[in-house]
Amino acid sequence: MLDRFKTHLRDLTSPATEHFLIVPADGVDLPERPRVLYVEMDGIVMLRDSNDTVLAYTVVAGQQLNFSGIGVEATGTTATVYGWV
Repeated sequence: MLDRFKTHLRDLTSPATEHFLIVPADGVDLPERPRVLYVEMDGIVMLRDSNDTVLAYTVVAGQQLNFSGIGVEATGTTATVYGWV
């Protein structure tokens, strides 16, 4: 496949090139820190940051959260989210 951009440096404004399903788990760090969270199914996502602060976000399908969280807590999370890296 032709990739005209393979010699360009990637930065935080570049499109993501990989994705993974996030399985919420209380107190467990994500396997990889995403640059963006993509919401597949509406609901609430409980995001944990690098200070272990957990906040609830009400989200809708198709929404992108430009947040590079450490974890997604199972308790209280009803949304389905993917990580983009």
